[in-house]
Amino acid sequence: MKIAIVSDMHLGYERFLEDAFAQAKEALEKASAMADAIIVPGDIFDKRYPKPEIIAQAINLFRDISSKTYAASITSYTGNGRIYTKAPIIAIPGTHERIAAGKENAVQLLSLAGLLADTSEATTVISKGNEKVAVFGLGGVSDEMAKDEILRLSPKPVAGAFNIFVLHQSIYEMLPFSDRFIKYSDLPKGFDLYICGHMHSRVEAEVNGKKLLVPGSTVLTQLKGEEQGRKGFILFDTQSYEHKFISIDSRPFIVEEVHTDGAQPDSVVKECENRILKNIPESKRAPIIKLKIFGNATKGYDKIDTATRELAAKYSKKAFIFFDTQQLKSREAEQMINEVRNGKVDDMPVKELGIYMLMNKLNEAKMRKDFKATELFNLLSSGENKEKVIKEASRLLLEED
Repeated sequence: MKIAIVSDMHLGYERFLEDAFAQAKEALEKASAMADAIIVPGDIFDKRYPKPEIIAQAINLFRDISSKTYAASITSYTGNGRIYTKAPIIAIPGTHERIAAGKENAVQLLSLAGLLADTSEATTVISKGNEKVAVFGLGGVSDEMAKDEILRLSPKPVAGAFNIFVLHQSIYEMLPFSDRFIKYSDLPKGFDLYICGHMHSRVEAEVNGKKLLVPGSTVLTQLKGEEQGRKGFILFDTQSYEHKFISIDSRPFIVEEVHTDGAQPDSVVKECENRILKNIPESKRAPIIKLKIFGNATKGYDKIDTATRELAAKYSKKAFIFFDTQQLKSREAEQMINEVRNGKVDDMPVKELGIYMLMNKLNEAKMRKDFKATELFNLLSSGENKEKVIKEASRLLLEED
């Protein structure tokens, strides 16, 4: 049996709203033409509570896909809920769709409408002739609960079937940032294939001697360097135990690194512009370009943010341009931080500078000349409880001449 794995469509993602829909549509249409069944391991939607027009997008997508004729069909379902379709389209909710227990999430609504089978905490069996594929799903849960949920559910393979375990979770070996994440060793044994959503770049690994496949997202959302490859889905063959990646027409994403090396801000901005022009193709789809600026900035670096915004606006009709200046270091900024640590800025004590700034703001607000600015500053910086500060500040502000 051929299984298409299409993940993380993020319908309703506002930054690239049209891309999310168009690329999900292409992926699902290609998948339905090439596969006997489709598995969606979470994050069909970008928001927990999608807008009605986004739910309508999903209904239109899955209505078209579920109404097609497939060589396989759902023959059994074991879980606490019910399904209302035989179409071999299996899904679980992801972390973006997780809501309070006892309430229907957006994926469950699609399942109730008979457009797919929500297989979270359940086993769905798909049959094609004499072949059976059993899919157990674990919808996205909080990272600290994932291991306990797997132990609680204790998923077991179905005898005589090709067994697939599907989840939508952070896994430590892929994202080694927190010891709260589950590890490969926490995944249940005895399954023939493991499928995971959540990660937006493609990953292939081995768990319990079997393949673990992550197809990545169908739309760019995180602007990370590892997402520069093509978007698409995975087509897996249960008979040959082989898989291949099927690409879709996704918008190009390019990351460029610009090193300042002490250059003047104007030179840095000019170099950024050269990189933009280099990556704007003569094609129908404007690329997404991210420029990461590194190094030590000279005097005037604080104007770079304004200049880069102007640059992004200048080429906005030809590309989506984003700047990352978090790694840009400034001697001026470092000097100011040291002065603040030492209690002075431009040889003025920090407290006096604060009072001076507050007085200027009060003058702009046309407060009376004899207003007790120092008393108000001391009150606001006192660390007293919020209620007392509000009460005393209100008294000062409302005090009669």
